[in-house]
Order: sequence, then C-alpha cells, then structure tokens
Amino acid sequence: MTTTDPPFTLSSTDLAPHGPLGAAQYNHRAGGANVSPQLSWSGFPPGTKSFAVTVFDPDAAPPGFWHWAVANLPAAVTALGADAGAAGGRLPGGAVTLPNDAGQRAFFGAGPPAGTGPHRYRFAVHAVDVADLGLDPDATPADLAAALPTHTLAHAVLEAIGVHGGAA
Repeated sequence: MTTTDPPFTLSSTDLAPHGPLGAAQYNHRAGGANVSPQLSWSGFPPGTKSFAVTVFDPDAAPPGFWHWAVANLPAAVTALGADAGAAGGRLPGGAVTLPNDAGQRAFFGAGPPAGTGPHRYRFAVHAVDVADLGLDPDATPADLAAALPTHTLAHAVLEAIGVHGGAA
C-alpha cells in the first residue's frame, strides 16, 4: 500500500540528528544552562488529541535517566521554543511537566559522568489519542512511558549526543 501522508517528524533549530548537544543543553554542573532545545514537529496522524514530549538517556546507569517528561500538550501545539522546559512553566495551557530523575519539574540538561563515553539523548514527541492521559499528580516519567503504548498513534525521535565535559 502506498501512502502520501507525510511522515511524523521531529526537528530542532538547536540540534542536528545524531549531532552534539549544544552547550546550553548541559546541566549547570557540566557547565551548561539546563535549557531545553527548540523542538517542532509535523506529519502527525489524524485523530491526534494531544502530545507528550520525553527526553531519555538510555546510556545512563540502568535503568537510564529521564531528563524531561511533558504530558497533555494540546494538539494545536506543534512547536516548543528554547527553554520551554524551564522550571515554573513556559508550556501551553493544560500541559503537565512530570518530575525528572533529578526530582525537578523541568528540563534537566545532560551531564555524562567521566569515563562513561558518549551518551545518547532521545528527544521524542508522541502523538496521543486522548487530550488528557489522566496521570496521577505524583506520576513519574516512567508512569508516562507505561501509559503511552496504549494511547500513542505515532512518535517521532531526534537523538543527540552528549559527552563528559561537553559544555565546559
């Protein structure tokens, strides 16, 4: 079967696919500024009622590290500006930021420890079939990840690379 639907894609003016993270995307201890990158997406399927955004480092000590998790972004939102993940909220109405693995309701920048080699940072946008995932107020990014498989219509990923001392 041939389809003319555009693919669901995620892009950024701050990141190149499989390229290095910018200095701003590292955490303060690593010399960065904890600034989430600009993200934009298109080609999501009809029936999308909201989006979820996640940033996960699968190369961190098991089970990996959640740097950012946002649920219930309205379907009309197809981009987030740089630093949308700042503490205190710069997200469109209704969106919920879950506490990352550093315990903050914000984007937490990269900071691979010495001796671990490069880390992959997977920025993902999930097209969701409900406007509100109904997550508990104390939900974690892992809870969001568990809820997404039954509600995700499609997802798009942009992977960037971070290294120890990358922002210094």
